[in-house]
Order: sequence, then C-alpha cells, then structure tokens
Amino acid sequence: MEKKNTRHTGRLDQTVIYLGKLFRMFIFQNDWKLLPMAAVVAGLVSYVVSANVFVTMEGTRIGAFALSCICIWNGFFNSIQVVCRERPIVKREHRSGLHMSAYIAAHMIYQAFLCISQSIITLQVCRMMGVTFPHKALITPWPVADLGITFFLVTYCADMMALMVSCIVHTTTAAMTIMPFLLIVQLVFSGGIFELTGPAKNLTAFTAARWGMTAICTQGDYNSLPMVSIWNSAVQMKGVEFQGEKPLEQILIAIEDNGMRDEILLKTAEYNQKPDYESSPGNVKRCWRYLVLFSILYALFSTLALELIDRDKR
Repeated sequence: MEKKNTRHTGRLDQTVIYLGKLFRMFIFQNDWKLLPMAAVVAGLVSYVVSANVFVTMEGTRIGAFALSCICIWNGFFNSIQVVCRERPIVKREHRSGLHMSAYIAAHMIYQAFLCISQSIITLQVCRMMGVTFPHKALITPWPVADLGITFFLVTYCADMMALMVSCIVHTTTAAMTIMPFLLIVQLVFSGGIFELTGPAKNLTAFTAARWGMTAICTQGDYNSLPMVSIWNSAVQMKGVEFQGEKPLEQILIAIEDNGMRDEILLKTAEYNQKPDYESSPGNVKRCWRYLVLFSILYALFSTLALELIDRDKR
C-alpha cells in the first residue's frame, strides 16, 4: 500500500486561522468587555489627576505614573489568562502540527488590536475629563499622536509580559496569583513614587512603567513646568505668628502683588529638573525602543515556553 503524506497547514495559514478564532471570541465570548473596562479605569484615574497633569512638575510626574499604571493594568488583563485557559487544546493541536510561532503571532496581532483600541479610548476619556494634553510634538506632527503611541507601547509591553506568563503557567489560578506580584514590581520599580538608589535603581530599567513614565514626562516637557509644592507649603504656613506678626504672610502678599509668583515657581523648578525627562525626540525614541525590545523578547519567550508544552505531564 502507498504511504500517505500528511501536509500540515503552513505558519501563515495557521496564523490567519487562529486570528479569526480570536476575533470571533472577541465578538461572541464577551472579550469586547475589556474595552469599556479600559474606559472606566481611565475615567477614574483622569478624575483624580486631570487638574495638574502637564501643568505642574509634581502633577505631571504623578499623572505620568498614573497613566502608565492604566496602560499596564489594561495590558495585564488582556492576556494573563488567554493561553493557560486553553492549554490542553493547545497541547493537543501542537501534537497535530500546530506551529507555536504561528499561534503566538496570531495572539500578537490580536493583542495589538486590543492595545490600540484601549489607547485610543484612554486618550478620549482623558480629553473628556479635562486633561490638558502637551502642546509640543516631538516625533509626529501631533502631540496627542506621540502620547497615543506611548500609551500603546506601554500597554503592549505589559500585554506581552502577561502573555509570556500565561504561556508558562498551567492554570488560570496560577496566572491570576502571579499578576498582582508583577503589578507591584512595575509600580515599585517605576521610579515614579519611591526614590530608589543603588541596585534597586538599576532594576527600573527592566520595567515598562519606568519607560512609560519617562516618555510621558518628556512629552509633557516636565523640566519647563513650574514647581508648586514649596509655594503651597509656604501658603499653608502663612498664619504662623512671630512676635505678634505674620512675616511669611506679608512676604507672600508682597510677592503676589509684584507679580513674582510665577517667576519664583519656575526658579524653584530649575533646581528640580531631571535629565531623564529632557524634552527631546531622542529621549522619547529611546523609551520607545526599550518598550519594543521588551515586547519582542516576551513574545520570543512565550514561543519557547509553548514549544516545550509536550513535556507537560499534567
């Protein structure tokens, strides 16, 4: 008898097939709910930071941290369970000829669609909540486009990290247990809230939050903004009396009467500028390159992890 040759579908065809499956899941299995959830998260954060982001140094730094957190949160939730929830199916289909590179490529394209949608939604919600966007474009002709690209790259980088975790772990329970730990690492080692020194500071280079914050602060022209925390602290202490008088209150009134308040705020800001936030195209491109590099590495590790799925005895 003649021996029959089995011809497996090529990588490109498999990518298209799985991409179609993912978009059907988006429509019919309620994966679209990730988009309104992104709008709700963006609305809550924008409500808190909208007054000062891209207006003052302190507001921009806190706002950049908060916006980066939105992107990372969206990215993690997009893909943290997508592979491990169908691991037995993937294992069976791999033995039947599934190319893991095609499977991951389909997820990468689909997740890019989700991340782009969420970034656009985040921008629109921020606009509706009164966030003042930067007026200076560094890469594209439009400042909002620069900001949107940063949102997308941070979201996609977090998404690919979560995808890698989903490829490594065996259950959705394990994936959801690891996710809070990853989120804490991103927040703590972003360099946005805690002042890190020594080896801990070096770890910030490996977080998407750090590069997202740096890009957003750079696009918001952080080093040219006024610093208001010292002035606000002085205002809170203006009622302090000394020998029956309020000297600090008198000084503050004199400064405002002479129109020197803004000059003092800018002068204070000069001593708190950060070289990492220098408003230059090269600085933004450097942040984008790191985010793209990490995304590619996470995708490669995801593929390698799934290539070993046949060794899974459970």
